[in-house]
Amino acid sequence: MQPYNEFSWIFQIIFLVFFFVIFFYNQRMQLWMMQKQVERAMYELERMNNEGKEILVKLVNERGKPKEDPRPMLNSLLDFFTIMPVNIDPGGIVNRLEHILDIRKSRWEGHVKQFAPAASRDEAADIEGTVEAASSVNMIYKIIRHYLLLGKKTKSLILIMQLQMQLPLIMQLAKAIFKALKAFSEGKPIGDGIGPFVVSTLIHEYRDKSPPKIIKEYTKDITLTEMEIEGRNVFLIRATGPGARVGKPGKAIEKLVEEKKGTIARLIMIDAGLKLEGEKTGTIIEGVGAVIGGPGVEKYKIEESAGVKYELPMDGIVIEEAQEDALGAMTKDLVNSIPKAIKKIKTAITTRTSEGDNIIIAGVGNCCGIGE
Repeated sequence: MQPYNEFSWIFQIIFLVFFFVIFFYNQRMQLWMMQKQVERAMYELERMNNEGKEILVKLVNERGKPKEDPRPMLNSLLDFFTIMPVNIDPGGIVNRLEHILDIRKSRWEGHVKQFAPAASRDEAADIEGTVEAASSVNMIYKIIRHYLLLGKKTKSLILIMQLQMQLPLIMQLAKAIFKALKAFSEGKPIGDGIGPFVVSTLIHEYRDKSPPKIIKEYTKDITLTEMEIEGRNVFLIRATGPGARVGKPGKAIEKLVEEKKGTIARLIMIDAGLKLEGEKTGTIIEGVGAVIGGPGVEKYKIEESAGVKYELPMDGIVIEEAQEDALGAMTKDLVNSIPKAIKKIKTAITTRTSEGDNIIIAGVGNCCGIGE
């Protein structure tokens, strides 16, 4: 019995040591493990950030032919900020927001002309899109680094835990934006451009039957095409490609509705929309309302001019896609959804309007890589 008692004491001592270590150092061990996970993610973000900057510099040097090293100006532009208007008094906030966004857009275009003087208009738009994507990746990296260092400095388990728990979603977003950066730099269509792609395909389908009347720069960065489709007079609106532009479709719709003095019978909008997990990319759903994302300025213009003033019926067609599909290069599933979307547009035209009616069809999205 003596050996048994000796081993029993040894096991009890080991257990007690283990218990006290866990009891007193459990939080520190958890903190260390979570820190390591966040650090690995931060290093991955740092890699994407540095690679994105190199892609941007290479693009500017190849397309813009700058006279001096563009790195200092690009690094400065990556930290560019925009202060949103005060919303304590919401009256007139949309106009103030539009003013700020217009100034921001003008500044970015000016910077691109400065460090890429030889770039064409479409190339400059692609460079601008690449800069925006690089700026977003840079900001995500800096925010993660900030909270990681702050958590280590304060030894805050809660801070590190919150960061670690959100990492999967943060990394998913960062990787999606990095895909967009590559797509913009290469001039490839992205998933968000499915709306303009549908409109362009529709124009090409009917252009032999009805030669289109094209007005470029109907409003800034927006192309208006007028043609006959299924016996209706159709005005098709999309951003001007193939540069990475979105334009102001809301302003174009507002202008067109006012010009036609309320004779527009229907507005049909096509845009990409984020799908839920479990849904298939390329699924098409229908609804009503102004189908457009962004800060809300363009949606407000559509709702005020078309919806309120003229009580214009608004149909929405949304092509569902994941976030990485929306920001990355356009996938086969999205391309295959275009004929289905066009079929739904034709159904809306033939069943909800009459021959001779004026109709607006707007394809909303980024036109990177999508020509006329």
